Amino acid sequence: MKQNSFMQWLSTVGRFLATVLFCVSVIAFVWQGAFFSNTIAMANPTTNLIAEADIGSQVQGKVSKDAGRAKNFIRDTADKVERTANKNADRVERATDDNGSFVERKANRDAARIEQRAEQDAALTQKAVDKTKNAVERTVDNIKDAFSK
Repeated sequence: MKQNSFMQWLSTVGRFLATVLFCVSVIAFVWQGAFFSNTIAMANPTTNLIAEADIGSQVQGKVSKDAGRAKNFIRDTADKVERTANKNADRVERATDDNGSFVERKANRDAARIEQRAEQDAALTQKAVDKTKNAVERTVDNIKDAFSK
């Protein structure tokens, strides 16, 4: 029985050592591949800096373009909300017989409030888009500056 128990312990230790050896070798191969996979970049770093500057310019251009699209979308959405509010107020006005009724005045107040809120929300959202765009552009500029030094 003692020999059987000893063999079981030895087998467990052997599996553990094999697993550790395998993990260490995988880490060594990954480590070596991550640092030495692009030997051309190490031989000529100036080319990579130019390429990185071009990529940075492309990122900034894409951010500006997307921010413009987002702002147009926000403006279109605000306009649609305003048109819908006015359309609903007009429907209420046509549905009521007497001019200046409570329901008609309430519908007009609600339409005005919805328009005002749509404008405020659109302005805040566009400001947030501008802040995000500026933050991305600053980050890209900082990265380009760090690589150019």
